[in-house]
Amino acid sequence: MKIGLVVDATCDLPDHYIEEHHIQVLPITLRIGDEHVVDDRNPDTRQAFYADNRLDKGHDAESVPLDVDAFREFFLERIVTRYDYALVQTLPDSRSPMFHNATRASHAILQDYKAVRSQAGVEGPFALRVTDSRTLFCGQGVLAAATMNLIRSGMRISEIRNRVNELVPLSTGYAVVDDLFYVQKRASKKGDKSVSWLSAKLGSALDIKPILCARHGDSFPVAKVRGYDAAILKMFSHVQHCIREGLEEPVICVSYAGDQNHIPHLPGFSELAACATEHDVQLLTTGMSLTGGVNLGPGAVNVGFISTQPDVT
Repeated sequence: MKIGLVVDATCDLPDHYIEEHHIQVLPITLRIGDEHVVDDRNPDTRQAFYADNRLDKGHDAESVPLDVDAFREFFLERIVTRYDYALVQTLPDSRSPMFHNATRASHAILQDYKAVRSQAGVEGPFALRVTDSRTLFCGQGVLAAATMNLIRSGMRISEIRNRVNELVPLSTGYAVVDDLFYVQKRASKKGDKSVSWLSAKLGSALDIKPILCARHGDSFPVAKVRGYDAAILKMFSHVQHCIREGLEEPVICVSYAGDQNHIPHLPGFSELAACATEHDVQLLTTGMSLTGGVNLGPGAVNVGFISTQPDVT
């Protein structure tokens, strides 16, 4: 049985990793002012997006996820003839209709996939399972990487599904943002109260940076630190603690809303990398998705890990 993995564009994974493991990416359209940009994890598009400073505060921005028909077309054209079983992981249902639309589309293709596979000369049954990752960005990335490790291990699909279900509530994405404006403005449009207008104003005035957590389909601050560099250092130090205590899956991911070549120069990153190497933990680094950049702002740093340890305080 050939098992494939499908993620949406907000899932932060390195470009080489996506290509090497043949991971399929569901695109998301972004409307920034009067312009529309497709977020499909294309590295050239991402580099130009951040280099051109497209995240101007004066521009209103929103994401436009695929509707049911677009999902159905994507599944029939890109998935049903390529795999016998597809695992689809989306950003949280609480944040986007992606999970709902993908689930509806998975039912809609039931009447069509057999003919498509037959026409392509592919025999045997096909199945598709949609999972709400309940986390964001690098949190999605480590869940996807852990899933890929399970697939490559040769584990049975029923065992993979059960293990993924165990990992979802433990998959965590932490973020430190350079400017709370972006988080507060985007979140307020979605009814997210993780950073209020007053907190954003006070935080900016006092240079207080919250460490934001995305888990269980929600986002919330877990700590507040004075200064951007100090907040990143505290965030990375906590991940090192989790590594030493033992992760549920030996992989972490770091993304940056800007030139990804800046990642090695982030405060505490070299210590994080050394800790990962010492404990045989895979460290993945990448530029943040365009969608992540729109929601967190330029200069945002995200780290994903899967752990049972309490949150940083």
